[in-house]
Amino acid sequence: MTQSRAPFYLIVIGLVVAGLLTAWARHHEMELPFLPGEQRPVWLVEARVDFEAAEGQVLVSLDLPDRPPGFRLYTEHATSPGYGFSIIEQSGDRRGEWSKRSAAGEQTLYYKAQFIAGVPEREPLLDDREEEAPRARSLYWEEPQDTAADQLLSQALETSSSTESLTRELIKRLNNPSSDQNAALLIEEVGSPSLLLERLLNEADIPARQVMGLRLEDARRRQVLAPMVEAYNGEEWVLFDPATGEQGVPDNLLLWHRGGESLLDVSGGSNSGVTFSMIRQTVPAEQLAAAQFSDSPFALLGVQQLPIEEQSMFKMLFLLPLGALVVVFMRIIVGLKTSGTFMPVLISLAFLQTSLVPGLISFVVVVALGLMLRTYLSYLNLLLVSRIATLVVLVVFMISMLSLLGYQLGFSAGMTITFFPMIIIAWTIERMSILWEEEGPREVVVQGGGSLLVAVLAYLMMKLPVANHLSFNFPELNLVILALIMLMGQYTGYKLSELRRFRSMEAVMEDKQP
Repeated sequence: MTQSRAPFYLIVIGLVVAGLLTAWARHHEMELPFLPGEQRPVWLVEARVDFEAAEGQVLVSLDLPDRPPGFRLYTEHATSPGYGFSIIEQSGDRRGEWSKRSAAGEQTLYYKAQFIAGVPEREPLLDDREEEAPRARSLYWEEPQDTAADQLLSQALETSSSTESLTRELIKRLNNPSSDQNAALLIEEVGSPSLLLERLLNEADIPARQVMGLRLEDARRRQVLAPMVEAYNGEEWVLFDPATGEQGVPDNLLLWHRGGESLLDVSGGSNSGVTFSMIRQTVPAEQLAAAQFSDSPFALLGVQQLPIEEQSMFKMLFLLPLGALVVVFMRIIVGLKTSGTFMPVLISLAFLQTSLVPGLISFVVVVALGLMLRTYLSYLNLLLVSRIATLVVLVVFMISMLSLLGYQLGFSAGMTITFFPMIIIAWTIERMSILWEEEGPREVVVQGGGSLLVAVLAYLMMKLPVANHLSFNFPELNLVILALIMLMGQYTGYKLSELRRFRSMEAVMEDKQP
C-alpha cells in the first residue's frame, strides 16, 4: 500500500509559511531591511540657547519634541560645560533643564538630537498626552475687537462646512487684511497671525492650539521655529500653516513645540533666545533597528543581544544550512561525487576562516603531504583512534610550518591556525587514504575534486552579502532552506550528470528505429 505524501507536503508548506511569515513580522516590527547596506536618513538637530546671566543661580528650561509625527528620536544629549542637565517629563511635556549655582555674563547652551526621518505616522484619535477629547478655550474680547471677531467668523462660516474649510477661510481673510477691515483691526490688535487664528477658532468653539515647527534643510544654521496652528476636527489634530494655508504635516517639518508651557524659560538671566542648526546624515538601518527596538520580542529572541564573540559564532552556524543545501543539490540533483556526505560544508567553513585562494592552496598542499604521511602510518598498524590523533598532530606541525614559512616570505594570508580546520583536514586525509586503498587513485581525484568544487560553491554562496545578512538577521529563513532540502530528498529522477551518460544510448536507439 502506497503511503500518502500529503502529510509530507503539508510539513514542507508549513515550514515555508512559518519561515516567511516570521521573517516578514520581524521586518515589520523591527524595521530590519531585507537587503544589506540599506541606509536610513537621520537629521542631526542642534538647539542653541543664548542668554545673559546675572550673577547668581541659573535655571533654563527648553521644551523638547515628544514623538513628533513622521520622526522618531534616535539619540539626544546636551553639551554645556559647567551646567547640570536633565530631561524632565511632566504632564506629558518633555523639557530639558540646565542648572548652575552661579553664572554671569553671556551664556550658551547646546542640545543635540538625532531624528529618524520617514517613520510612518501613527493615527491616534487624541494626542498621547490627552485622556479625553480637547475642549475649546473660553476667551474674552474687548470692544470693538469682539464685534470684529464675530463678524469675521460669521462671514467665514457662511463659506465653510467643516473645521478644515473654516480654518482655510480664516487664513485667506487674515492673509489679505486690505480687503477685510475686521481682519485688519484684529491683526493690529493681536499682532501674530497664528495667535489670532488660534483665538478665532476657539471663539468658534473649535479646540485649537499654537504649535511651533522646524523646517529641515540640509546644512542650515541659525534657524528659528515657525509658528503654526493645530485645530481639532473631532477625531484628530490637523496642522495648518497660517502663512500659506497649507494643511497637514510636510515631510521636512519637525514639530518641536506642541501646546503646553512656553518654549523657553530662563530664570536668573535675560535677553534669551533659541536658534537651530541642522544637517542630514545617513545611518545603517541595522544599527537603527538594534538601537530602537532592543525591547522587541524579536530582538530578545535574536542573537544581536549576545556578546560580539558569541554573535560571530552564531553568524557562522546560521550559514551551515545554506552550505548543506548546496551539497544536497550537487549530490542529488547534479549527481556529483564527494568525499563524505557533508565534508564539503566543513571544508567551506574552513575557507571562511582562511579566505578562498590561500585556503585552497594550503588545503591541497597539506592534504597531499598528509596522504604521504598516512601511507607511512599504514605500515605501523595503528588503531583508528591513534591514527587519527597522529594525523591531527602532524597536521598541526604542517600548518604551523606553512604559516611560518609564508610569514617569512611575506605572505601574511596563510592558513588560520585554529582547531576547527585542523580536525577537518585530518578527517579528510583519513577518508582520502581509505578511498585510495579501496578504490584507487582515480576515485580519490574524482571525489576529492568533487568535494573541493562543492566546497568552493558553498563558500561562494555563504560569502554573498545577502546570504550573510539574511541568515544572521532572519534566522527563521533557514526553515525555508529546510523545506527545500526535504523536497530535494524526495527527488528520484535522473541526475544531471546521468543525462550525458545516457545521451549516447539515446542516439543508438534512434539509429535502430526503422
